[in-house]
Amino acid sequence: MLLGRAGGLVHTVEPACGLGGADPRDERQRQPSALSPEPANTSLAAQPGHLYVVSTPIGNLSDLTARARAILGSVNMVACEDTRTTGALLERLGIRRELLAYHEHNETEAAERLAGEVASGKSVALATDAGTPGLSDPGFRVVRACRRRGLPVVPVPGPAAFVAVLSASGLPTNGFLFAGFLPPKSSARLAFYARHRDFGYTIALYESCHRIGKAMDDIVSCLGPERVVCVAKEVTKLHETFWVGPAADVRDRLARASLKGEFTLLIAPGDYRL
Repeated sequence: MLLGRAGGLVHTVEPACGLGGADPRDERQRQPSALSPEPANTSLAAQPGHLYVVSTPIGNLSDLTARARAILGSVNMVACEDTRTTGALLERLGIRRELLAYHEHNETEAAERLAGEVASGKSVALATDAGTPGLSDPGFRVVRACRRRGLPVVPVPGPAAFVAVLSASGLPTNGFLFAGFLPPKSSARLAFYARHRDFGYTIALYESCHRIGKAMDDIVSCLGPERVVCVAKEVTKLHETFWVGPAADVRDRLARASLKGEFTLLIAPGDYRL
């Protein structure tokens, strides 16, 4: 109805049940809407006939994802680099699963066996001692064997040392080359550095505690003392340490430090300065 008022009209709506009656629309508004139940997260349960590439912590158990924990706890078997290391991890998680050793010495044979297990309908998790399988760790061959057979391969992402170091290094992240461990011989390392002297992106490497000092000597001699590098050790662990700066300066600081642990080495493009 319309009510007259000085200066204009006011439009009012009477309740549907008459004056003083309850508007059924008010009741509908007060009713809580029934929400559909949230669908179950099927990615947390291993599916038959699937290979799962599971990343595990590189030093801090808290970095294990909920999904990785769930998959490790629901697969039929776990293929791992060292059954003792992965067995200890699963024990801490309260998980008991069949373990199959899969390492550099039996990788070719074990890859076909594991692909056969997946083809038969079993769910298999692939894990390494630390980090992401296939990245400077066993894993590539079993993934290839499954892909050749048209079998599903599912990544369960998580820690990777070089990615963690790159993200916190201050070196360019717009592109990078990950080359893993270089050959132990100095001549082979020097040849690699010479080939990539003018490479336009950051180079990511792994190095052992026994060779990190020599690796820095090679970088200074081949790429120059001002080449910006990052050396990190024991990433995510108690004694995590980063050295970032010109190669000669980082080399000198490393010479005064404890060189125990595992090292990641990043080399910036030649024209880069912090």
